[in-house]
Amino acid sequence: MSESILSAPHFHNEEAAYEFVESQVWPKGPVCPHCGGVERNGKLEGKSHRIGVYKCYDCRKPFSVKVGTIFESSHIPLRFWLQAIFLIASSKKGISSNQLHRTLGVTLKSAWFMSHRIREAMKDDGAILGGGGGIVEADETYYGRIKGRKFGKGKGFGGGDHKHKILSLVERDGSARSFHIANVDHRNLKPILLSQVAQNTHLMTDGAHHYQAVGREFSEHESVNHTQGEYARPSRRTGFVAHTNTVESFFGLLKRGLVGTYHHVSEKHLQRYVTEFDFRFSNRVALGVNDTERASNLLRGVIGKRLTYRTTAQRGTVA
Repeated sequence: MSESILSAPHFHNEEAAYEFVESQVWPKGPVCPHCGGVERNGKLEGKSHRIGVYKCYDCRKPFSVKVGTIFESSHIPLRFWLQAIFLIASSKKGISSNQLHRTLGVTLKSAWFMSHRIREAMKDDGAILGGGGGIVEADETYYGRIKGRKFGKGKGFGGGDHKHKILSLVERDGSARSFHIANVDHRNLKPILLSQVAQNTHLMTDGAHHYQAVGREFSEHESVNHTQGEYARPSRRTGFVAHTNTVESFFGLLKRGLVGTYHHVSEKHLQRYVTEFDFRFSNRVALGVNDTERASNLLRGVIGKRLTYRTTAQRGTVA
């Protein structure tokens, strides 16, 4: 029987945790976050020094691997952070703050804040999707209910005006990128598509009219007419199969997570939650990324994404 990954030393020993994070964040050795120095950094190992503290002899300031990352100013042991990162990265439909609170033994408030910091680290580098004749599928979905908004028009509750709108762009055999948008219309969709998708891309959508005009901006645009029962067909101009099944399968995971795991997500934080699902989908097993590698990819994204919390006197919001 193979040993559990959670038996690794960096999940249980604080010194090992610092060494592991340093190996991921500083693969070429310590870098001073204050002045960027790399040559004159020394580790402070006296009995009175905290674990993982270095001193830069260029700017003469102390630092650790936590400075300038999501871990900065946190009093939670770094090994608990690594456990939380692995649990969030490996949970296909997410893991609630209540579950983290019970599993890690931290307060519910700490678990909630840890999970939001980790979601900040999941933001990608903004590399453009598609290109080279690749395929990007675009579609929108609806979630929850906007506070104070009446039910939309249409059969039953079919109207989506009262719901939060999410646009997702998914590369076939590639990454996903989602956006919480105000309205599903040409004015909101066009700037996102043009800024996020390379123009030499084969764009696949459903038959919604708001994709027709912007589709002309790409080398190819094909749509399937769901209202007529058409969900997949051979492309008229290329050897591809026209469908939006990839982005719809992504929505299946997203909805199961938002509804089944998190139950309620406020409008203020919805973008962070959809970014979480983007990250796991973009680092999925089908692309050769296992749970351990996904957690390592997440850990390498902690730099420069510190999230601060404002007190109640400062309106109690997350910055």
